[in-house]
Amino acid sequence: MELRRALVRAAVSRPGVLLAVSPGATRQRLAVEAELARRGWPCVSGPAEADLLVVVGDREGEDEGEGEGEGEESDWVSGLWHGIPAPKARVWVTDPERVADALERGLADLARGQYEEHHEHQQHQQHQQHQQHQQHQQHQQHGDTAPHSDHRGHDMHGGHHGHAGHDMGLVEGLPMADRADDRDGLRLDVLHVPLGPVLADWPAGLILRLTLQGDVVQEVTVEPVTTPPSPRPPFWDEPWLRATAGEHVSRGNAARRLCAAHLDSLGRFFAVTGWDDMAARTRYVRDRALAGGSAAELTSLVRPLIRRAQRSRTLRWLTTGLGTLPAEQARHRGVTGPALVADGDAYSRMLVWLDAVGRSAAACDVIEALDAAETVGPRGRLDTPAPPSRALLDSLPRLLEGTEFACARIIVASLDPDLDELTHAQAPWTVHSHG
Repeated sequence: MELRRALVRAAVSRPGVLLAVSPGATRQRLAVEAELARRGWPCVSGPAEADLLVVVGDREGEDEGEGEGEGEESDWVSGLWHGIPAPKARVWVTDPERVADALERGLADLARGQYEEHHEHQQHQQHQQHQQHQQHQQHQQHGDTAPHSDHRGHDMHGGHHGHAGHDMGLVEGLPMADRADDRDGLRLDVLHVPLGPVLADWPAGLILRLTLQGDVVQEVTVEPVTTPPSPRPPFWDEPWLRATAGEHVSRGNAARRLCAAHLDSLGRFFAVTGWDDMAARTRYVRDRALAGGSAAELTSLVRPLIRRAQRSRTLRWLTTGLGTLPAEQARHRGVTGPALVADGDAYSRMLVWLDAVGRSAAACDVIEALDAAETVGPRGRLDTPAPPSRALLDSLPRLLEGTEFACARIIVASLDPDLDELTHAQAPWTVHSHG
C-alpha cells in the first residue's frame, strides 16, 4: 500500500509524458518540449510507460480541451490512448501559447483519476475484508474449520492460482513469423515490424514498415501519415518561403531558424545514439535560439557542443559507415542540402549540421534582407516541384535495407526528414504574404 501511494505521488508530481505529434505541428511541438523541460517532466518512449498523453496538432471536429471524447481523432491516437494503463489523462495542444494551461489541465485530470482509482481500490479491499469476515463467522457457526486454500496460494485441488492463464499461451493472437532465405542462403524467420508514427525522437507522422530476417532489415516501405493539407508554411522553411513571396525577412531571422532547425535534428540524433545529456543540452540551445538569444550568446553556447560532438570517439564509432549516401546518388535521387553536402554516412551528415550551426549562430543578428533567390532551407532547396524531404524519404529504403535493425533509427535521425513539408497545401513551394 505504501509503495502504491508513493507511485501515485510520483506520477502526479512528474508524470511520464507520451508525445503524439501530427505533421504540420512543429511550432506546437517545440513549445511543448520547452515547457516539459522547464517542469522536469520526462518524455517516455511508449504507452506502457505513460501517465499523460499529449497530442500535438490540429484537432478536427473538436475544440481543444473539450472533455475526453474521441470525436474525430485519428485511429493511431485512439490506439495510443487505449494502450496507456489507468490512471491516465490526455490533453490536446493546438495553440503554442496555451501549452502550460493544457499541461496543468492534464495534471489535474491525472490526479483526479488517481484519487478515484485509489478510492475504488480501498472500497474493493473493504468489500473483500467484509466477505472474509462473513465467511469466517459462517464457518464458526457450522463448525467448519477446513481452509479452502493454504497460505501459499494452493487451492484444495492442489493447483496454483494464476497458472491457468499461462497455460492458455502467451503468444496467442500475435503474428507468427514466416520463413525465407536470408542474404546468406539460410532459412530464417521473417518478421514484419512497423516503426512510427509515434516514437520518441522520431520524425512526426513517419511510418516505416520493415521486413526483418534475424536482426537484418530486408525490405522497407515508407508510409507517411495521411493528414489534410495545411495552408501554413512548414515551420523550419518559413523564412525562405516568406522571402520568396516578397516579404521582408532579415538574414539574421533565416540564420536563427536554420541554427534552431539543425540543433533540433542534432538533439534527435544524439538521443537515438543514447547520448541523452548531449541531446538535452542541444535542445536547450535550440530553445534559446528560438527565444531570440543574441549571436554572442548562441555562439558561446554552440561552441562547446560542437567541440564535444567532434571529439567523441564513441559517437564516431557508433555512426561511421551507417547509411552511406554518396553525392552522386544523392543528386540522382533529388537530394539537396546537408545530405548532399555530406557526401557520406550518418557521421558525415552530423558534421555538416555542426558546421552549419556554428556559422548560423554567428549570423543571427544580421539585419540585412534575405535575397528572395536564396531558397535553400534546412533540408535543401525549396524552389523545386517536390519538397526536399520527399527526396530524403525516397532515399530511406536503399539506406536501410541490409543494415542491422538497431542501426535503423540512427540512419533515419541522420536524415531527419520533415514531414511538415508534405502537408503544405501550396505548391510548388510558394506562400502568400501573411504580414
